[in-house]
Amino acid sequence: MDAATLNRIMAGRDNPSLKEMLDQFNQQHQQVFNFSHLTTSGQWVLFWNRLFEYLTDPELVECRGNALVAIKLLSRDKTYLNETVHGGQLDCLLNLAGIGMQQDENWNEDVVVEALKCLSNLIFQSKKCQELCLGNPSTEGILRRIKMYKDSNHCYDVKYFDMKLLFLLTAINCDIRAKVREDLHGLAYLVETLDLFMSQAAEVKEFSDKDLDLINEVLKVLFNLTVRTPSNAIPEEDEAGDFHRLIVVIHDLFFYRTLNRDKIVLLHSNIVNLLTSVPASCYSELVGSLEDQQDSRTVIPFEGRNVYVLHVLIDFLKKNFQKAEKKSEQYELLSPILTVLVKAVRSSALHRRYIRSIILPPLVNVLNRPEIGDELRNHLCSLLTSPCSQIAELSAELMFVMCKENVGRMIKYTGYGNAAGLFANRGLLGGRQGNTDQYSSDSEDSDTEEYKQIQHAINPVLGCYEPPKPNPLEGMSDEQKEYEAMQLVQLMDQLQRKGVVQPCRIGEDGRPQPVDHILELQEQIPEQQRDHRRKT
Repeated sequence: MDAATLNRIMAGRDNPSLKEMLDQFNQQHQQVFNFSHLTTSGQWVLFWNRLFEYLTDPELVECRGNALVAIKLLSRDKTYLNETVHGGQLDCLLNLAGIGMQQDENWNEDVVVEALKCLSNLIFQSKKCQELCLGNPSTEGILRRIKMYKDSNHCYDVKYFDMKLLFLLTAINCDIRAKVREDLHGLAYLVETLDLFMSQAAEVKEFSDKDLDLINEVLKVLFNLTVRTPSNAIPEEDEAGDFHRLIVVIHDLFFYRTLNRDKIVLLHSNIVNLLTSVPASCYSELVGSLEDQQDSRTVIPFEGRNVYVLHVLIDFLKKNFQKAEKKSEQYELLSPILTVLVKAVRSSALHRRYIRSIILPPLVNVLNRPEIGDELRNHLCSLLTSPCSQIAELSAELMFVMCKENVGRMIKYTGYGNAAGLFANRGLLGGRQGNTDQYSSDSEDSDTEEYKQIQHAINPVLGCYEPPKPNPLEGMSDEQKEYEAMQLVQLMDQLQRKGVVQPCRIGEDGRPQPVDHILELQEQIPEQQRDHRRKT
């Protein structure tokens, strides 16, 4: 658009073609995100301020929608946003969106939606706007309207962009997050809203794409409100009722269907993210009664209970393993679901037994190393030595709890080499055991015949069968054996001096402790021999 036409738009209310010219500007700039042709000439600021004058002019009500679209487009370029936007302009947008101090008498849903879009852009783009929203009535206005959803007839777009705006407010500004949660009781109202949106499709138990879009936005806001940060560290017992109601609603969400597979994957992803913030004490609600479900497709019986939700979570882990081809993607894709499964197996013996039956079934094929293969056990074992320490720790924690913190059982399923990091971090080297007292004494091991036949030939370090190898010392004299042993000591000493390796011995706390010289390891040989004789 040339400068002359833009000047005609800014001429004021006397322009009889103002609405048409604004519409022309909007159409020409739909795909524009950089308005350098306006910012360099100084016209951006003039045009911005003039548009807000049009919004407040009672004689230009019919131009408000077009003016708001222009503001939305201009706000994509944040060059002058922080120094131009002021509280009065934000209040104007809040009023037009129906969440300000003054309600717009000319209620128009299209105007409301466009005003919400403008607010979302401004809050995303401008640090100043984020700070202004801490003192203006934006959050109170959204919560006020959310409370009215049940008794009002707001259209889908209003609800959707309400949630979009609330998500941005609570995601970007920790103070706003605390305000919504503590002062405005946002957690309780959002759980009610989630339940309301679900109830609208309760009869058919099937979501449309729009239903899922709304619910996903609510779940994202709930995650913001429940995630634990220093400014959001409310004791869980103070909100036990809200969390209990939330987990019941989440449980029911798993039983709704949809024809759009991508949407349901996104739904499960948002649920998993939210579950990472839910106290483990509430996880018992994830398992329901067999009588509660009429659809056989959503019934997975286990020990008299319906563990369908746990089945979906395990399936979600399996699918994310398939997605995480690059190591750089592992943390984002696997960390949330691993966290949820760790909390699940720690929260209930029934959860642990079912998840273990799927991930760590009785061993049949031990010809390959534990980290090689397409089973969940193989994928988890491969993560035990991941360079991403958080992923390695979560995987080790999940498998260790499924093994009831029994060191021997952990070695059986993973191999000592893969689990050595966990044992070292927990002081479990040298034959110590984990906190096994918290688990029942009955054994869950049921070795298969295939496993028993080759158990004697399994290398515990590798965690798999190892064919017999010829003895490299066979045929050597004692002098030759001693010579080769000293050569090995010298080589290890050289590696230590060069900083390549650091020999360690197991301390009294069960953790590795560095030694100054390789020969110090000889001191533990008699003790190790005594332990070996004791075990045999």
